[in-house]
Amino acid sequence: MSQVNRFSRVLEIPAASPEAIHRHYLNKLEMETDVSDVQFDLAQGTNEFTLIDVRGAKAYEECHIPGASHLWSANINEATTAHLDKDRPIVAYCWGPACNGATKAAVRLSALGFKVKEMLGGIEYWRKEGFEVEGTKGTEAPLVG
Repeated sequence: MSQVNRFSRVLEIPAASPEAIHRHYLNKLEMETDVSDVQFDLAQGTNEFTLIDVRGAKAYEECHIPGASHLWSANINEATTAHLDKDRPIVAYCWGPACNGATKAAVRLSALGFKVKEMLGGIEYWRKEGFEVEGTKGTEAPLVG
């Protein structure tokens, strides 16, 4: 009986060592958080980070996470961030997984010397989880803009 060698796209590049995998995912978690972790901290009264909604002003006005500040990602510069504490980590969020506004905000904020985590899922997944929102339209606001 002959054995057939089959090509594997999964293992074409071998899996990394457990140590390399550990470093990779630890590095990833240093830069990202998710809606459930943010909601947990807020519900527990944790006040060790600044939550910033980086969508446009209209979207923020209509619906945002309670306690979140607003700073449109395209307007991040030294002047617009002068009021923020560089010793306090920032959690930035935008629309959702298909939006890179929080990623762009993290680039701009980190270039200015801030520690930043991107909240994966954005306001879309915050709302899908049924977490509280506030704003002029609240839960009636569009999920994307």
